[in-house]
Amino acid sequence: MTATLIDRQTESSLEPILVHELTWREFKATEQLIDRPGIRLSFLDGVLEIRKMSSQRHETIKERIGALLDIYLEFLELDFTPTGSMTLESESQQVKREGDKSYKLGPDREYPDLVIEVVVTSGGINKLEAYKRLNIPEVWFWIGDRLLIYALTDGEYQESERSQLLPALDLELLHRCINMENHARSLREFRAGLSE
Repeated sequence: MTATLIDRQTESSLEPILVHELTWREFKATEQLIDRPGIRLSFLDGVLEIRKMSSQRHETIKERIGALLDIYLEFLELDFTPTGSMTLESESQQVKREGDKSYKLGPDREYPDLVIEVVVTSGGINKLEAYKRLNIPEVWFWIGDRLLIYALTDGEYQESERSQLLPALDLELLHRCINMENHARSLREFRAGLSE
C-alpha cells in the first residue's frame, strides 16, 4: 500500500476571488496594482480570478510531478525546456493564465506544449477554455490523487487515457511515485521503473 503524499487539509482560504465585467485594459491595470508574491491572477472573457498561492500540499505535488517528468524527458533524450509557471496571455483571445508547471517539447516554440495544473481548490475560470484559446496541445490536471489528461484535438480538449505527447509514459508508475511519502524514494523508484 502506498502512503498518500500529504494529508488533505482544509484549504477554503485558498478559494479564488472572481471579479466580473472587466475590460482587458482594466485587467492589466489591476494586474499592476496586485503584483505581489503569493498572488496569482488569471483572466478569461472579462472575469478576473485572484488566487492566493499556495499550500504546502500544492507546492509539494507540483514539484514532485515536475521532478518525475524531468527524469522521464531526460530518459527519452528529448530536446525539452521546462518553463515553470510561465505567464501565457493573449489580448485578442481575452485570456491570461499561468499553469503550475509547463514544458516546451522541442525548439522554437512560443508557448509550451504541455501545461500541468495541481488543483487543490474548486472554482474560478474555466482553465481548459483558457488553454484552448492559447492553443496548448496538452493539459494535465492533478486532482485529489489522480492525473487527468486532456489533449487538444480538432480545436477541443478531449480527456485521454494516455498522453498524446508522451504515449509510452507509464501512468501507473507515475501515479505511484507522485503519491509516495518520501520524495527521494519516489525519484529512485521512478528511475528504476524506467529501466525495467
